[in-house]
Amino acid sequence: MRPLCLLLLSLLASGPAIARITESHGYAQFGVLKYPVGFQHLDWVNPEAPKGGTLRLMALGTFDTLNPYSFKGTSPSATADFLQYGINELNEPLMAGSGVYDPSGDEPASSYGLIAESVEYNESRSWVVFNLRQAARFHDGKPITAQDVAFSYRLLSQEGHPQYRAELREVQRVDVLGRQRIRFVFKRSGNPLLILRLGELPVLPQHYWKNRDFKATTFEPPLGSGPYRIVQVQPGRRLVFERVKNWWGAKLPINRGKYNFDRVDVDFYRDSGVAFEAFKAGQFDFYIEHQAKNWAGGYHFPAVQAGQVIHAEIPHRIPTQTQALFMNTRRSTFADARVREALGLMFDFEWTNRALFYGAYRRAESYYPNSEFSAAGKPEGEEWLLLSRYRQQLPERLFREPFPMPKTDGHGIPRETLRRALALLGAAGWKLSGQRLVDARGQPLRFEILLVNPSLERILQPYSENLAGIGIEAQLRTVDRAQYKQRLDHFDYDMILLTLPQTLSPGLEQWFYFHSSQIGVKGGKNYAGIANPVVDGLLESLLAAQTREQQVAAVRALDRVLLWQHYSIPNWYINHHRLAYRNRFAFVATPPYTLGLRAWWLKTKENDR
Repeated sequence: MRPLCLLLLSLLASGPAIARITESHGYAQFGVLKYPVGFQHLDWVNPEAPKGGTLRLMALGTFDTLNPYSFKGTSPSATADFLQYGINELNEPLMAGSGVYDPSGDEPASSYGLIAESVEYNESRSWVVFNLRQAARFHDGKPITAQDVAFSYRLLSQEGHPQYRAELREVQRVDVLGRQRIRFVFKRSGNPLLILRLGELPVLPQHYWKNRDFKATTFEPPLGSGPYRIVQVQPGRRLVFERVKNWWGAKLPINRGKYNFDRVDVDFYRDSGVAFEAFKAGQFDFYIEHQAKNWAGGYHFPAVQAGQVIHAEIPHRIPTQTQALFMNTRRSTFADARVREALGLMFDFEWTNRALFYGAYRRAESYYPNSEFSAAGKPEGEEWLLLSRYRQQLPERLFREPFPMPKTDGHGIPRETLRRALALLGAAGWKLSGQRLVDARGQPLRFEILLVNPSLERILQPYSENLAGIGIEAQLRTVDRAQYKQRLDHFDYDMILLTLPQTLSPGLEQWFYFHSSQIGVKGGKNYAGIANPVVDGLLESLLAAQTREQQVAAVRALDRVLLWQHYSIPNWYINHHRLAYRNRFAFVATPPYTLGLRAWWLKTKENDR
């Protein structure tokens, strides 16, 4: 026996190293988790926060379905700011901390077990196993099992919103290993972000959905598993949530100190002016302000002066969403980058900020403002190495100088800038004929700027007038939300002003925004119609990043290329929350990466109404 044992030991020693498998209470895309195994609660919450009372909220817009996962219709969580409140109609995901469901607030790319008690993965990240909590339950009391997870994967990838098909495309197969154990095997190894995204997978109840039409709109609250359930619905106008008694997740470390209100009433407003007047009259408790003019002059009403309403600017380090005028390059009008550059030169941010915004904003000089992913200065280090692979396909100036964002003194566009714009348009084949720019066939240069918010008209009218000054006709057209969504879904527009949400760890969503494969995806998010092999290559590098440094370099390179191709006209941003709220609430702190309203509580129950 001894010689045989020695032989086996010798073979093991000389053979390949055994792959290391990690099992953990959480997952960090890069580096290590902030909170160790056995942690009790997040640093920015009060674990002993009192429960009780009613929170009154508003949402701007409307909803025509309570299914947030289908392509058809608009659900409450799709309306502006709704997800900031921490109260929604979404199902619990496998893990929390990343994504939009429940950001941890003080880590950029980490998540902790929610439905999944732990996660296992190998060193090459070619598969991941989620071990589910036996205590996890849907609201009808039925346990959440691995079969529900597998069902959710299949349902969302086949019948859900197109974003799920793209997010889950790198999964090769799903293996149910037991009642509380499921494995995802990937098509390729080395993608640490994919585990994070799979942890964000909402788990839907198979027994509820298997005999229902998942694609249909509905006002019946679907069966959930979270801290709140919907108990009242006024279609398009009002929702009432109640905290679930004896909720299975209440005592988990990731949840302690959160979800402190017994009841949450949400009223939907279609007009921001009407909503603000309702807030002043005491109809709801929070108002997240988006209009600089109103923030500067609208908060002198008696409740603010009496200290009954707090008017606060709260700094943050959240990567600001990409807000820009996107040009649809599917249209021949915008096919030439010189035309797109000229149109960007005619947008006078400095005048807009001075005359309309009370100096409240900063110019967005990146697709990733307020973050380390912004391509400031000239390319260096690993970013330069990435870009150098595509040197023959990129303008030489990109390597020698920062992106030249146009600037004015705030009192009009300089003549030099006008001459530059006209020169670019002339080089692209557009010539002045009388008061209009026309092409070789005599067709005028005209397009439509599609809007859904009427308040944007006063902001963009000066831009339209600047364009008219050099012979371009740009018509502003505001439509209702249903028509706007329909036209966006089918890319039926010339130019639009919209925002792209950004995350603390850019990844697959950038593929949706900018990859050529997304041009024809109905309901997709490649709004500019970008089909650029350099962009596609940089997106591949981003998804293959193995370290935070590689991720940052890839996003900076992507940002730089997008800017130099002039697919959009960057707008403006702020690096703080503008929040007004009734002086009835308490909180520990505002973390750097989320507003954290889900951890607030009523100061006293007597203040409840």
